[in-house]
Amino acid sequence: MLKIYNTLTRNKEVFKSIRENSVRMYVCGMTVYDFCHLGHARVMVIFDMVRSWLRSSGYDVVYVRNITDIDDKIINRANENQETFLDLTQRYIRAMNDDAAALGVSLPDFEPKASDNIPGMIVLIERLFEKGLAYAGSNGDVYYSVNKFKGYGRLSGKSLEDLRAGERVDVNLDKRHPMDFVLWKAAKPGEPSWISPWGEGRPGWHIECSAMSERYLGAHFDIHGGGQDLQFPHHENEIAQSEGAHDHEFVNYWMHNGFVRVDDQKMSKSLGNFFTVREILSKYDAEVIRFFILRAHYRSPLNYSDTHLDDAKSGLTRLYTSLKDITLDYDSHEVNWGDYRAKKFREALDDDLNTPEAMSVLFDLASDLNRERNVVTAALLKGLAGILGLLAREPSEFLQAGAGAEISTVEIDAMIKQRNEARKNKNFDEADELRDHLLKAGVILEDASGITTWRRH
Repeated sequence: MLKIYNTLTRNKEVFKSIRENSVRMYVCGMTVYDFCHLGHARVMVIFDMVRSWLRSSGYDVVYVRNITDIDDKIINRANENQETFLDLTQRYIRAMNDDAAALGVSLPDFEPKASDNIPGMIVLIERLFEKGLAYAGSNGDVYYSVNKFKGYGRLSGKSLEDLRAGERVDVNLDKRHPMDFVLWKAAKPGEPSWISPWGEGRPGWHIECSAMSERYLGAHFDIHGGGQDLQFPHHENEIAQSEGAHDHEFVNYWMHNGFVRVDDQKMSKSLGNFFTVREILSKYDAEVIRFFILRAHYRSPLNYSDTHLDDAKSGLTRLYTSLKDITLDYDSHEVNWGDYRAKKFREALDDDLNTPEAMSVLFDLASDLNRERNVVTAALLKGLAGILGLLAREPSEFLQAGAGAEISTVEIDAMIKQRNEARKNKNFDEADELRDHLLKAGVILEDASGITTWRRH
């Protein structure tokens, strides 16, 4: 029985889908004006895992992750680069998809772009006008009137007065209340714009997710996810828009993953501790990064450091090493759920997607496998890990992977050949020197039954 921590109720609740055996899930995606950073990677990996577990649990899943391709940051960056916003966003969408693929993240079922869904946003804003929840300012912008929506603040757990006191809001005389937010922005010279009943302009950030989730999943769906930083104001405002427009519940379960921290400080460009996925991939294998992300519970902070990545690499190496020299079908993800170890794995993920506990089952299986070279145990390890998007490669492929390596595979093979010749000629000093040289370069040689194999440290 799957239980999910619902941010809205602040309780772990038994999951019950609206439609039997079917789950509709929406996750807030990237604003595409730069390369993806580790925080984006965490969102992509976490909800890729959530979808995988839901499907393994027998649900048909429709997963939508949007792309924000029109907002102030995008317009400013495009102007700096002297290019169109479409050229800018298309380039970074391709980069985002490349990063996601490297991390083993499958494409969502739908990946709508904000710029392709303006008509739906206009229709939703018109409905908010009909409900008395929207108004036009003298500056041409359209605003949402937060004090006319009784439920405002439920997701953040604060009253409107608390939010107003705690939030830094620029003084805007066009607003009726300082916390009112923009639904539609009047066009400025040189900016992309669309025709609307309120004049030319473009949508505010929050309205796009309300409109796109409704288009692809309906006005009431099962799960809405995203990073903890989106809980307020973005997701709070989505609730106000969607429930205000339709007079019924918007989402049943709200899921938020924790922040990424770097050496116990929140990751930010201002602190100079900001890392893109591409920077990390230049030093670490992509599967190590995925393993690192999933080793922490999704709701806990994720503390990034080279030490933690090195530890993740050692852990994943241990799992792959246990599978070495065992013949398996590496396209198979069959799992014998009757096995007591598989039941323990299921119990872990059914308890609010407890991946640390689920991974402990993988290490128990690896220990069993190291004691008894058992194909059944190996298949179970591989099958369970596959649900998390891990251990899909041949062990040698991972163990010899060269992300951040000091020495190439060609050089290693040549030195092993030279060492074997030295041993054959009983020149053991030269053989030892070659072995030590490889070890210093992070390459471990393993001699067994007259055959030398190797792996990276």
